[in-house]
Amino acid sequence: RWKASAPRNQPERVAEWCAQLGVQIVAPGDDLYPPQLVNDPRRPAVLFVQGDASVLDARRIGIVGTRNPTRRGALTAERFGHELAEAGVVVVSGLALGVDGAAHRGALMSSAASPVAVVANGHDRPYPKRHGSLWAQVAERGAVISEWPPGVAPDPYRFPQRNRILAALSELVVVVASRERGGSLITAREAAERGVEVFAVPGPIDQRSSVGTNKLLSDGAAPAADVESLLVALGLDHRRAGRRHVDTRVRPDEDGAITLALLKTRSQSIESVAMELGWELGRSARSLAVLERDGWLVEVGGWYESLESVGGAPATRS
Repeated sequence: RWKASAPRNQPERVAEWCAQLGVQIVAPGDDLYPPQLVNDPRRPAVLFVQGDASVLDARRIGIVGTRNPTRRGALTAERFGHELAEAGVVVVSGLALGVDGAAHRGALMSSAASPVAVVANGHDRPYPKRHGSLWAQVAERGAVISEWPPGVAPDPYRFPQRNRILAALSELVVVVASRERGGSLITAREAAERGVEVFAVPGPIDQRSSVGTNKLLSDGAAPAADVESLLVALGLDHRRAGRRHVDTRVRPDEDGAITLALLKTRSQSIESVAMELGWELGRSARSLAVLERDGWLVEVGGWYESLESVGGAPATRS
């Protein structure tokens, strides 16, 4: 299907379409590519940005939640969005129905707001349709970001994919309301995997929209009782502030560090790692698999090459 679609989706035509929509095409290495994504193990190969991506230089908090919150949950999201924007914090969300939209509406009530939306479709068709005006306001005051070009529909599978970008762009993530399953819990998981602190708003135990958030709290998420607690947390950790190139990859364990040190000199196979380190093949394979999963190396034709620094030259193959 990809091969068949290539003649219909010529790069020149996509570029012209983006220009008509006022969408910038940003790739790793470009000045406007968010530095928070540079070292991400699953960074997008390209981003389509409507608005000003440089607003991500400010402090950033992600607000996510169910599409079907209670009125109280929606009002909480709106209040959090407004108060955070008043404090100069960029509210990052997904422009979906429910909590996402409420958070962005609240942020836009502030004259200081520069919200960011991460969406799961092309910029030619704002989704959901009822958020067309909200989409335009976010793009005008901040930025609407997608990894999909114009013409791409909001297919269901794209939403879980976009959640990793939302999590990676945030300094901390707040889940306002969530059922037992849903996209907001995926975002929370993606955040935790990247070392981004997760907060959850406590809710009544008899409300389905609180099942997910209360479970997050029981699993160790920090309670978000008010905006002040979020601002305090944001002020305590400056590692992800501004345009710093922060490495969000999980640090290698002891075996991983030994394996990675070996790969810095030249590419290795599972067998050569086992032979040089005196390990069983299973131990060698496990170490390499974990390092590949966490973004420290890449496998090419059975050879593993170090990705110690993004854009750096791979090790020399033996």
